[in-house]
Amino acid sequence: MTKTSSLETAASGADTVDATLTDWPLRPFYVRALIATLFAFLLLRLWAMAVIPFTDTTEARYGEMARKMLETGNWITPLFDYGVPFWGKPPLHTWLSALGLAGLGISEFAARLPILLTGIGVLALTYLFARRMVGQGTALLSSVVLASGAMFFGAFAYVMTDMPMALGTTLVMVGFWFGACQDKQDNRWGMLVFLGFAVGLMAKGPVAVVLCGIPTVLWLLATRRFVCFIRLPWFRGLALMLLLTVPWYALAEYETPGFLRYFIIGEHYERFVVHGWEGDLYGSGHGRPKGMIWLFWLGTVFPWTIAFLALLAFPRRIWRAFRSERGAWLIYLFLWMIGPMILFTPAANILPSYVLPGLPAAAILLVTLAGHIRGFHIGRLERIGFSTLTATSFLLFAVVTLIEWQAPGVLNLRSHKSVVTALEDYAPDADAYSVGPRSFSVEFYTRGQVEHISVDDIDPTRPNAAYIIATKNFKRLSPEAKSTLKRIDTEGRYTLLLGPSESNAIAGETE
Repeated sequence: MTKTSSLETAASGADTVDATLTDWPLRPFYVRALIATLFAFLLLRLWAMAVIPFTDTTEARYGEMARKMLETGNWITPLFDYGVPFWGKPPLHTWLSALGLAGLGISEFAARLPILLTGIGVLALTYLFARRMVGQGTALLSSVVLASGAMFFGAFAYVMTDMPMALGTTLVMVGFWFGACQDKQDNRWGMLVFLGFAVGLMAKGPVAVVLCGIPTVLWLLATRRFVCFIRLPWFRGLALMLLLTVPWYALAEYETPGFLRYFIIGEHYERFVVHGWEGDLYGSGHGRPKGMIWLFWLGTVFPWTIAFLALLAFPRRIWRAFRSERGAWLIYLFLWMIGPMILFTPAANILPSYVLPGLPAAAILLVTLAGHIRGFHIGRLERIGFSTLTATSFLLFAVVTLIEWQAPGVLNLRSHKSVVTALEDYAPDADAYSVGPRSFSVEFYTRGQVEHISVDDIDPTRPNAAYIIATKNFKRLSPEAKSTLKRIDTEGRYTLLLGPSESNAIAGETE
């Protein structure tokens, strides 16, 4: 069989498990152990959701935007500040977190829970894709690899845009394979492609379409399976996608004219090609050397980076795997995995989380290629290696969570939660002032009842005042302020200063 014909054979396989695709043989004990591992990571993430506070700037910003959405009732345009629209991203993640806050109250856990559900959706799709293409063994192993990776675990319930968008791109990639690349066409899977596009467009914008377009177009060129493209239910699919997205984009432009220009041109072109882009209305561009996204990827898949690098020691076996009956599927996974890196290699402003949409494919590809190299045999080396890497990841995240729970000051996170708690204990009725750069975490924890001022604006004689200041900036206070204001030390990097009336009250209670 020629290379081209083998690719076409694999690409047009049946919807059920292909008998030529060898699976990892898992005894019932291993199956139960892997399922228990997945639940352990889920419970660990739930615990971390409850005890780790919002930190500035990213998660606190998006959490505070969700709180403002709920408070103001403005469900069209997320607010960067009261009266200031946020044009940087569509509102899907803000809607999700705001719904969590509405149902469970104002807390980090409530804002994070809906994002966690989108992460569970990505895991479920990853399992389903591997299960239908190979079998239960590969599906379970891939799910554990994905769930235990540094970036996925961190983003699993992180209030930001990336996990909802990853759900959209995963829907597209899985839907395209089963809906367009099989002999038996199934329009139900094909419609998932356009549902995924809609999710991506509402989570992060047109970049979601590009992230899916790069691997699928390259795969079509590599396998010459152009017929897959026309098999999609384009008319019904586009109608669904437009129905789910166009109304919001139109309303957003109507409510705040100028949104489309900034979002389409600024966020999707200038941000990535202009180094140190200064057009960001909400901060600054994340300037990085071009190509840095590849190094980010090595860190985001930790601890499985070791396993990926180990694969490089077997180039011939990997080559044979890509020429096997499952070759087209492996190429599909590989292109899906590197799609984000291809897109963001020339980008001037990037974040490590940009690799997230390709991680489901990376997990499946790692497990499958390892099987080819090891002959799909679970021996002592395989058990030790897999268990060690999984345990390393779990223990690392568990230790970080435990430290933040028992001794929050040790990690010295950029969060105002502890100092706001002190404010509520010592002077709940005081007027709160945050000294220094704007902090979204102090806004979230004070429910927006805080005013941002500079060090020079501190007035030690102001009645009923409480100042939240970075501890390192205490020395910048005037001698009068140092002698007049009552200093309340808190765990972490921030200190609470109370005006004379509150200090006298505390002194009276002590006496």
